[in-house]
Amino acid sequence: MSALTPSVLKDRYWPLFPGILLALVVAAAARFVADHYNAPVMLFALLIGMAFNFLATDDRFKSGLEFSSKTLLRAGIVLLGARITTGDIASLGISTFATVIGLIGLTIATGFVCGRLYNKQWRFSLLTGGSVAICGASAALAIASVIPHNEKTERNLLFTVVSVTTLSTIAMILYPILFTLLGLTENQSGFLVGATIHDVAQVVGAGYSISTEVGDVATIIKLLRVTMLPVVLVIIVLALAGQRSGDTKSVRLPAFVIGFAVLTGINSLGLLPTVVAGVAVDLSGWFLVIAISALGVRTNMKDMLQLGWRHVAMVVTETLVLLTLAIAAVEIGLAG
Repeated sequence: MSALTPSVLKDRYWPLFPGILLALVVAAAARFVADHYNAPVMLFALLIGMAFNFLATDDRFKSGLEFSSKTLLRAGIVLLGARITTGDIASLGISTFATVIGLIGLTIATGFVCGRLYNKQWRFSLLTGGSVAICGASAALAIASVIPHNEKTERNLLFTVVSVTTLSTIAMILYPILFTLLGLTENQSGFLVGATIHDVAQVVGAGYSISTEVGDVATIIKLLRVTMLPVVLVIIVLALAGQRSGDTKSVRLPAFVIGFAVLTGINSLGLLPTVVAGVAVDLSGWFLVIAISALGVRTNMKDMLQLGWRHVAMVVTETLVLLTLAIAAVEIGLAG
């Protein structure tokens, strides 16, 4: 093994710099626009990144863009663990906890049913169903990291991120109005906001637009959904390993999945200082936006436009099924 001398480090990592810098600049621009216009940062990262697609084939940027869209993505997912503790989740009660788990499972199952109806591959069904069920763009990125890739993977991932982010923004506006018209209590509204809107930022926006109590409940419910991400990833890895080999003895979980779970456990035990947790969450946000920016640069708009109405119909159907099931759960007293 060669020593990590300055010369070796330069040869190994310097080629990554232009691509990482490009993704960082796109991410910073997306952050600026999102902060000033109160808009979804992930969506702007994708759109601005796609405007620079002409650089994706430039050899100077290729390796850095790939590093940003894969390695930084996984690092961002690991650091998401600093946002979650089991204490808040335990305060929800068994019934609410079980209801959220049930909604996640049923929504993912809906993805596979929709895949059959709309004649889509299981990869796309799992990608969309998982992102709608758990935490939108972050879940889509994580799930895409553990499923086998093919020539459609990046295009489908980008579509999923765009669609769930767009639907989350629409839901952030419409769901508070709907839940108010239904005459729900603050706890019920908080549960529905947290259980049905895809992305964390939009959950916070929708919840606190109703009231502080609704926002608090919605945030906890949403974080419970996020907590299920590593569980779902483990199940996916085990299922895929079982399909390939007939057993799961040689399963190797991706390091970032283990890292996510470990960091969540450390944070739950109170061993992670508040300042460190805050920095980790901020870094996670930046890494994920940079990864999305890099994916945007690597995505050809022409390929995206080739996607048909079935792609849109799948995500919309999954979203509406999740909303319907969650409202039904509240109405029969399972949650809220």
